[in-house]
Amino acid sequence: MCGIIGYAGKKAATPILIEGLRRLEYRGYDSAGLAVLADGVLAVRKKKGKIDEGLAPLLEQQPVTGHLGIGHTRWATHGPPSDENSHPHLDQSGKIALVHNGVIENYDSLKQKLLKTGHTFHSGTDTEVLAHLIGDYYTKRRAENSETNPLTQAVCDALRDVIGTYGIAVISTEHPDTIVGARRGSPLIIGIGDGENFLTSDANAIVAHTRQVVFLNDYDVVTLTHERFDVQNLGADTAKVQISRLEFAAKDAERGEFAHFMLKEIYEQPRAVENALRGRVDLEAATAHFGGLNMTAAELRSVERVVIAASGTSWHAALVGEYLIEELAHLPVEVEFAHEFCYRSAPIQRDTILLVISQSGETADTLAALREAKRRGHRALAIVNVVGSTIARESDGGIYMHAGPEIGVASTKAFVSTLAILSLLGVHLGRMRMLPAQRALEVLKALQAVPAQIESLLAQSDSLKKIALKYGRAEHFFFLSRGYTYPIALEGALKLKEISYIHAEGYSAAEMKHGPIALIDPKTPTVFLVPQDSMYEKTMANLAMIRARKGPIIALATEGDRQITQVADDVIYLPRTLEAVCPLLAVVPLQLLAYHTAVLRGCDVDKPRNLAKSVTVE
Repeated sequence: MCGIIGYAGKKAATPILIEGLRRLEYRGYDSAGLAVLADGVLAVRKKKGKIDEGLAPLLEQQPVTGHLGIGHTRWATHGPPSDENSHPHLDQSGKIALVHNGVIENYDSLKQKLLKTGHTFHSGTDTEVLAHLIGDYYTKRRAENSETNPLTQAVCDALRDVIGTYGIAVISTEHPDTIVGARRGSPLIIGIGDGENFLTSDANAIVAHTRQVVFLNDYDVVTLTHERFDVQNLGADTAKVQISRLEFAAKDAERGEFAHFMLKEIYEQPRAVENALRGRVDLEAATAHFGGLNMTAAELRSVERVVIAASGTSWHAALVGEYLIEELAHLPVEVEFAHEFCYRSAPIQRDTILLVISQSGETADTLAALREAKRRGHRALAIVNVVGSTIARESDGGIYMHAGPEIGVASTKAFVSTLAILSLLGVHLGRMRMLPAQRALEVLKALQAVPAQIESLLAQSDSLKKIALKYGRAEHFFFLSRGYTYPIALEGALKLKEISYIHAEGYSAAEMKHGPIALIDPKTPTVFLVPQDSMYEKTMANLAMIRARKGPIIALATEGDRQITQVADDVIYLPRTLEAVCPLLAVVPLQLLAYHTAVLRGCDVDKPRNLAKSVTVE
């Protein structure tokens, strides 16, 4: 949540900051702002609303120049979206500017102390309190005439008083060549250029300028100029600094010929599945291989239970993973909301591993779950997309999705990548136990067929657009299924509600008769996932109950199913596949249905209201 960009170099800072903010806007778009230093003057421009509606027009009217600056795009936490609450925020002197991602939990007590010493505040944010606190310490440090940079010292002093999470960038008129950054719980990355350096919360913002980066660790504080950067750690004598290279290029984070990033990423799913499978499928041994689990075969065989922790779309993927691992590996699996795992005292057996799932690798509650599991002495593995992310670095081992950057707030290709990886993991664990080679081969070959099958589903986009046109003005939707595709019903409902703002609910089809069926009427469409699997007859019986109450039915059925046409108003056909692999196919039409519905309703598909791509605050 929120996006940070900083630049120190010889080029004009403002165009670089604005370009970076546009690339970061999917992280937050309630407001945006920047602060640029030039000739000892701190110029601040900030505005409520999206960049092209607020900040960009403001800069055309009031341009700023300079070679060093910081920028921010906001997802509101403390204080509603407004010009005053927009970042950057200044200290009491007006000489220090700060941008911040995170939450300062003790901001009110800090604010009361500062008010007693004569500070005045102009916003309702926790961030302005931190800016004033840094300024207060800066005045004290500067008076000491220390050889150490007093701005860096003041930042360190202030952060020792702070309870909460932060990713910050700070500049001062008295240090016109320096940006100071720090992180705890919110990502921050150094970008290393040629005669220029960058600071950002997301590599997408700087990949057009450099692919050499340093991922900062918690409590790291960086002092950065155009020539160099120095990192120290508040909790250690030395900081661990490792230069990495980004896996993706600038063009991978661009929309190209597509109207929206979400549509582009839906169409990238065949390649995403291929990338998830690449180098991991071993048909000869009828198994899957992973290079990063960091567990021996003996250690994996000793696992008696798997707990999967995730949030949002990743939690739905985890539910599919529960079906997969329990069927293929005969291991009991428990799926937890990451944000609940940390606060429950649930007993976990000694031979249990925790598996966390996060596209960004920075999801705050998922990271907290990982840390809690490690604190209890359990091995924690991760499935993540972003190389070098905090979860990737702190887990004991894991698996990268290699899906490429996902910009659309509504996750699509990361979801199918996760499903592919969970399928492989089920085979991998199963072959160490009692999964027969023939069954493993069936699953692996079915997975290899998925990219082409997704292509055939993408070809039905126009049919789904017509269905969206037919039902797009409905106020309520149900998504129903059973077995392996039940979590896909949950995911379909989530996709529709988050980008089209239609109230949608996902249920097990069998659960409808226990209460929710009371809401069925001729104006409430139901999307039924009814593949010809082991639950087909029972799901069809559930469908008949909806039909009897005159509820419109949109069915996702298996190719060749003629019975479904007699009871459904609209049918989308899925290619034949194994029951365990069907979720990878069934989700694609639901993504397209949500997309076309949102477009027809005039919604901002890539930037749905109140949402941000990565939830880095709890």
